[in-house]
Amino acid sequence: MSTKRFRIGVDIGGTFTDGTLVDTDTGDITTSKVLTTPDDPSLGFISAIRRLLSPGSSGTPPDSPDARGARPVSPELVDHVVHATTVATNAIIERKTAPTAFVTTKGFRDMLEIARQIRPSLYDLQFEKPPPLVPRRLCFEVPERLGAKGEVITALDEEATRQVARAIAATGIESVAVCLLHSYRNPAHEQAVGKILAEEIPGVSVSLSSAVVPEFREYFRASTTVINAGVRPIVGRYLTTIEKRLDADGFDCDLLVMQSNGGVYSSAAAIEKPVFMVESGPAAGSVAAAAIGTALGYPDVISFDMGGTTAKASLIRDGRPSVTKDYTVGAAAQSGAGAFGGASGYPVRTPVVDLVEVGAGGGSIGWVDSGGALRVGPHSAGASPGPACYGNGGEEPTITDANLVLGRLDPMYFAGGEIPLDRERAARAIDQHCAQKLGLSVEETAHGIIEIATTAMVNALRLVSVQRGHDPRDFMLVAFGGAGPAHAVRIAEEVGVSRALIPLEPGTASAMGLLSTDIRMESTTTVISRADSLNPGELQDAFSSMESKGAATLREAASAHTGTRFERAIEMRYYGQSFELTVDAPEGEADATWMSAILEKFHASHERAYGFRVDAEPVEVVNLRSTAVGEIRKPGLKPLANVGGDLNAALKSRRPVYFNPQTGFVETPVFDRVRLPAGAKFNGPAIVEEKDSTTVVLPGWRAQVDPYGNLLITR
Repeated sequence: MSTKRFRIGVDIGGTFTDGTLVDTDTGDITTSKVLTTPDDPSLGFISAIRRLLSPGSSGTPPDSPDARGARPVSPELVDHVVHATTVATNAIIERKTAPTAFVTTKGFRDMLEIARQIRPSLYDLQFEKPPPLVPRRLCFEVPERLGAKGEVITALDEEATRQVARAIAATGIESVAVCLLHSYRNPAHEQAVGKILAEEIPGVSVSLSSAVVPEFREYFRASTTVINAGVRPIVGRYLTTIEKRLDADGFDCDLLVMQSNGGVYSSAAAIEKPVFMVESGPAAGSVAAAAIGTALGYPDVISFDMGGTTAKASLIRDGRPSVTKDYTVGAAAQSGAGAFGGASGYPVRTPVVDLVEVGAGGGSIGWVDSGGALRVGPHSAGASPGPACYGNGGEEPTITDANLVLGRLDPMYFAGGEIPLDRERAARAIDQHCAQKLGLSVEETAHGIIEIATTAMVNALRLVSVQRGHDPRDFMLVAFGGAGPAHAVRIAEEVGVSRALIPLEPGTASAMGLLSTDIRMESTTTVISRADSLNPGELQDAFSSMESKGAATLREAASAHTGTRFERAIEMRYYGQSFELTVDAPEGEADATWMSAILEKFHASHERAYGFRVDAEPVEVVNLRSTAVGEIRKPGLKPLANVGGDLNAALKSRRPVYFNPQTGFVETPVFDRVRLPAGAKFNGPAIVEEKDSTTVVLPGWRAQVDPYGNLLITR
């Protein structure tokens, strides 16, 4: 039996970097939280890991209840490290991608410039499309042409292609994206172009659309490939640095990276296809919520992850996060999927956990606009300088400052006491920047900041539920992130959800989610054929071919998985529609019965999404999707040792807390979550503190500790 019994997950957020270490033999969990290092995120990454391996190094004594039995761990005992990062997303948003050239079929040089005709705001006459990630001077054409079925209409002119390659070499670019017309049907021309580029420009990074995302729709395929090419050198350098730091610290294990679809893949695969990790961090939170809800018998949950910079919401049904391919990165405002994710950013045609992200985190700044209205976000104080109460130079009021002024946070126990907060600085920032302009008291303004942020987050929850055809009242809200538990109950009130669950150590739940997923390798085949003219055997052959390649890729990818299974899905639409729905394929081989079942699932899915179904209308099969899943052993829930103990033993203190203008400050009990026994029950108002988060239980709600230490809050 292997002696490697520990696994580590590290999630780098905008404000904090979270780490989780799991002992697969005992189920013990150790966590760490350090400030993110924006200039070099790998420094925060390795710092979080070192704290995991050396309990007490974070300032928490090893014999403290917060240490949870942690003990020193040797790097040689770690089986694998899983990492979630926003390095790819940040490069796109900040327009800091590597210098990239674009090669396409003759006549299509302006593809990236033309983009799409749709716009995010129909009547906004000032709207401007985002600039192409590759300027026109770096877009090149090669003489060739394939037909829609992959047949060669014009052979590739290899000499002309070599001249193009030499012209590209003279520009000094780092990466090249190649997207030829209809290459999803026949990749031969793209492969030939890639070979010529490698010969003429040694060492250049080349991304072929037929390898990255072999699907029809030229612009979306091109955009996805360009993004992959643009971030590939950056991600490559970053992950290589991470691996070197792990090697220097004595680690001899796989480095796995979280994908946007909720699975993980090897660092080598991430370097090759980084576009699959653009939503790496937010996906980890959705996976964590799904794992917790399923383990506790709640397969239908809404995940709410509120950190220092943003708040993310996603819907989990039957224990699986909803996944979409209609996603836009670098958008001015992310408002979820639909019609290819809007038009204010760059479309990415890879599977992404369907989530809505809003600029409402603990560090989101409150401000008064020119019309005299109080606003919150999307700008954030981030990790540096951080909220005003941090005392690191931040002067503008944030949501964290508002919570502190309202008494919801203990200034001496924030982040377990590592970051002392200055209430006077927070009050002064709110007064100078907002309260005086509004003619309100500091407390009324702070409460207004919280309520405005709540409205934005409630809208996010409604977008992933009501807009998708789901009633949020049928779901449980699972809230986590450093700031999520402080706002969860108020959000549940507004949405109409009657139950909220706060997991143990919610501030590092996303890092825990990294250890609750499997290796996933996606494959796609474009079909575009009416279902009534398809032979089910053709679909079976296509799936079998993709699964064979997926299994081979898994064997090469990483040693961490213990078993392999396959998931099948089909993208379908009514004949004549422009957009398709993804439907999970039934079990078993494709035959006539199987085809009838998939058609019924499509009709039902269409009715849920759009409110109607037309069974007599012909259905078109667009794409086949196969996912090879390398199963990884998941950490289980560990029962609390403290069962039926005295609730008063967990009572830390009482302090005045402001819940609303009608009641003002109310004397409120404050509980130490580590000392709360399983089965404990108490009514709101109450505050529950732990080292990485604070839970606010509002009046009219009741909290109960389950056998595993999770906090279940009900009306």
